[in-house]
Amino acid sequence: MHWTLRKWWAVFAIYFQDGIAYRASGLIWVTVDLATAVTMPLVWAHASKSGPIGGFTASDFILYYLCMLFLGSFVTSHIMWELAMEIKEGQFSTMLLRPMSFYQLNFFRNLSWRFIRPVLFAPFFVMLLFAYRGYLTQATIHLGWEFWLSLVLGHLVSFTFVMMMAMLALFTQEVTSIFELYYIPMLFLSGQLFPISMLPSWAVHLAKLFPFYFTTGAPTEILIGRLSGDAVYSALGMQIAWIAICYFLSRLLWAKGLKHYNGVGM
Repeated sequence: MHWTLRKWWAVFAIYFQDGIAYRASGLIWVTVDLATAVTMPLVWAHASKSGPIGGFTASDFILYYLCMLFLGSFVTSHIMWELAMEIKEGQFSTMLLRPMSFYQLNFFRNLSWRFIRPVLFAPFFVMLLFAYRGYLTQATIHLGWEFWLSLVLGHLVSFTFVMMMAMLALFTQEVTSIFELYYIPMLFLSGQLFPISMLPSWAVHLAKLFPFYFTTGAPTEILIGRLSGDAVYSALGMQIAWIAICYFLSRLLWAKGLKHYNGVGM
């Protein structure tokens, strides 16, 4: 066990240092997030001046988007792009020879960046809090164990889902179009563009049949108090279920995909 922990820490530390070395690329992604952080809250805040929209006041919208963006910097994983490129170019072969499972290696590789991203975003987040301070005078957040558990589970839902997608690269060299299509339902159904609760009731139920809401949407709504009581436990249960489903499917695709992999590009 001690040796296993040392391996995990070594992988995490290596990729953490790598992420710090290339922090400029991280700042570029943070800048993209800032565009949403600046525009979307103002749009909805202005639209709700005449009255609440979907139960959200102007202050609620500001709080929702700020929490969503900050949590998303930790929760949302995009590692499938790197893995697909490494599989296509043959670098994947060296990963198979390392004294650690491919899944574990990429979990800690991804986790290192999940810690760096919020740190890069934090200074801008403080500035946003200052800019929107007039809207946040009555804001309350709920930092109970349910939120922290949902936050971790949300990240695991995102990670296992994109790992499942990455395994498609073992079957075909061109998967980027699939990855690009992934962002359409992810943005609409995760709550990143607007709160899911603003959709018609049938659309809300439909959205919660997919894993996207259980990445960032559920932790955000727990944090701001939009989910409480039995709804929280239901969301936690669905997060656990989606982690299990995505992990099982990724392992299934892994087992079958290895038979197709030929190391092109080595």
